[in-house]
Amino acid sequence: MTKGELIERVVKSTGLPATKVKSVVDTVFSEITKALKKKDSVAIVGFGTFQAVKRSARIGHNPKTGEKIKIKAQFSPKFKAGKGLKDAVK
Repeated sequence: MTKGELIERVVKSTGLPATKVKSVVDTVFSEITKALKKKDSVAIVGFGTFQAVKRSARIGHNPKTGEKIKIKAQFSPKFKAGKGLKDAVK
């Protein structure tokens, strides 16, 4: 499902105008992103938790040349599904 399809489904489910639904969806994604930039986690009970996790510096390989390259330490977003989501997908 794409973001546009998600918006369409919410519009059909709620009857709200598409512009308002798009604004709300954009705001939710924006606020999650802002929290992760600050290294805060976002826990949505029954759905899951978004968090920024630190990845250590490491040596990688260029897939084209096989040459070794240094990969800097960085933060990456991580999502851990909650029990409610896991049970719904079973």
